[in-house]
Formats: sequence, C-alpha cells, structure tokens
Amino acid sequence: MLKLTSLVVSALAALSFGVASADAQPFAPSRFSVEVRGQGPDVILIPGLGSGRDVWDAQVAALERTHRLHLVQVAGFAGEAAPASTQAMIEPLVEELSEYIESYTSGQAAVIGHSMGGLTGLILARRHPERVSRVMIVDSLPFFSAMFGPQATAAAVEPQARMMRDQLIALDAAGFAAQQQMGVARLAKTESYRPTIAGWSAASDRTAFAQAMYEVMTTDMRAEVANVQTPLTIVYAYDAAMGPEAMIDGLFRGGFGPAPNATFVRVDDSYHFIMIDQPEAFQAAVANFLR
Repeated sequence: MLKLTSLVVSALAALSFGVASADAQPFAPSRFSVEVRGQGPDVILIPGLGSGRDVWDAQVAALERTHRLHLVQVAGFAGEAAPASTQAMIEPLVEELSEYIESYTSGQAAVIGHSMGGLTGLILARRHPERVSRVMIVDSLPFFSAMFGPQATAAAVEPQARMMRDQLIALDAAGFAAQQQMGVARLAKTESYRPTIAGWSAASDRTAFAQAMYEVMTTDMRAEVANVQTPLTIVYAYDAAMGPEAMIDGLFRGGFGPAPNATFVRVDDSYHFIMIDQPEAFQAAVANFLR
C-alpha cells in the first residue's frame, strides 16, 4: 500500500494559486480530509460509502508523475472522525468540495468518484459547474434506487431507506461488522480485497454511514442530468451474476443518457469495485478520461 504524503490544508494555502491573500484565513474543510500527491493538473478522487482513500492506490502510482492528486477521505468513513453533525452528509460534502477546489487548485479540477463519490461528483457538477472540468462517475447511478424498478421514486423508497438507516444505527459493533462481511461478497469479485472493504465499513462511524446510505437511496438526480453540461464519463461494471446485460446497460445508459456530454465505458467481469477487480481496464479508462 502506498505511503501517501499528507499535506495539511494550511500548508496548501501557501501554494501560489492566486486565490487568497496572505492575510486571508485558509479554508479548512470539516467534512473531509485530503492527502495530496504529485504535480500537474488537479484531480479530486472521492471514495464511496464507507470506503477509505486507499482504494485509489493504483491510480496514485500511475498518475502521480503527471497529475496533482487530491485524495479525499470523507469524515465518518473508514476510521476518519465523524463530522460534528450527521443530519446531512452529501450536500455539505458537495459544498465543501466546491470551496476546497476554489481555494487549493487553479479554481477548477477533474473529479473521479466511486459509488457515493460518483453521486457527489454529479451533484458538484450540477451545482458548481465552474469548479469541475470533467467528472468520471464510477459505478454510480443518478438515482440508486432505480435498481428497485422503473417505478421507484424517492418518496416511495424513503420509508424503507429510513427503516434501514435506523436498523443499522441500532446494531451493535459485532452485528454491524458481521453484516458488512456478508455484504462485501457482492461488492468485489477479488476475494483477497473483501476484508479491506469490510474493515473500512466496520471502522466507520455508524450514524454517519447509515445517514449517508439513506441519502444515497433517496437522492434522485435523474431530472437534473440533462442540465449537466460538464463532460461525464460513466464507468460501470457488468458480470453475469448481476443479471441480464440489457438490464445493467439500461440502468446506466438510460439514467445518464439525457446528459449532453456523456461517455460510457462498461467493464466486464467486475463487481462494484472496478478499480480492484479490473485494475488494467479501469486505469485505461482513467487515462482516456484525463487525456
């Protein structure tokens, strides 16, 4: 695992981006921390629900000579201290990412986000397009609960999402860890990596994790996709265990189809963690995205 050099935000403020005066108070995010590696065009990498920034290790190795990588760790996930308030997770994260990009980059950056990180990148591009040059959305839909069927709506799934959130919070540590260990088999084909994913979840703050899951299930961006002018690259997984190809293709291509600048990359023989299951194919997609 790569040893990433952690640069504190106040040190980043000293870099000459021309965005703040010497007397200005540097922006200090409360919803995430950042480790920065490399030099070159700025790339923000956002992990998924409960995941650690180490999920991007292969991308760091491949890109650090040519790009300046900002490795986000969401507060409350994978051992990172939870934010002061967990009543909302995604929207405050989006707003702080926008401010971070404005403060510590040239003012605009490419964004790569996995799962919840992909949804975050989509919302960021819609709310603050001036901060995002392009977004790679990795195995994430504009409305997660569309997987339940074409009739699904945020209002219809909200009671179920609320029940699941409350049940997760009520579990003891052993019960939560056992649940995550069972569920990880559906997330990664690479068996050797499954304990790492389960460990990240088990080390997450339960309330933050459960609230973020609730928001992923009830956030519907489908009506907003057509208004996202930022170029989007949608990288999604397919494996026969997921069901018919047409169904998976339809979910992703249908969900993001209205976007005026969308490119689709399907990666076969992979589950949700594409960067782990198919690292060469995923890195090729990243290289094309950043080219």
